[in-house]
Amino acid sequence: MTSARYIARKRHAIYDAMLRVNHSGELAADRIYFGQLYSLRNDPKYEPMVQEMWNQEKRHLEYFSKQILLKRTSKSMLTPVWDIAGTVLGVMTGSLGSRVAMACTVAVEDTICKHYDSQIRQLIADDTDEHKELIENISKIRDDEQDHHDTGIENEAENAFAYKLVTSVIANGCKIAIQIAQKI
Repeated sequence: MTSARYIARKRHAIYDAMLRVNHSGELAADRIYFGQLYSLRNDPKYEPMVQEMWNQEKRHLEYFSKQILLKRTSKSMLTPVWDIAGTVLGVMTGSLGSRVAMACTVAVEDTICKHYDSQIRQLIADDTDEHKELIENISKIRDDEQDHHDTGIENEAENAFAYKLVTSVIANGCKIAIQIAQKI
């Protein structure tokens, strides 16, 4: 096998895992904010805030959906699970009040920012020029996620009942989901 074919296969494997997990994560985030918006739909402070974050998640999901097609990779076979799990998490945390919803946002977005940072480092280590567009887009999406995290902190997430427990359980669940989605 020539080195060019080896590199092409290696990069396809990188894209396959990255795009599958990113699509899965953005689908789950889309569903989380959908569920939170449903639960907080009558809250004049939180409804527009959650709607704005949801709109960004929709754009992130659209981007990764297109990248899956362009790079000829595959979605997770567990896509229905991520859809349902995200919706349930969003409705549950939103139903427990705005502080718990914001604690969920903090836990999810902190985990995702770290995950995207890891991916950016991996792409840079492989070939910055080759992955320039993907690095730029993941960086922009990561920045949006950081803004969501900061919004949660600014809106009393840390005052949620059992904040440390809630954020720990959700963050660990996200880490497990990332590991699974990279492979399945």
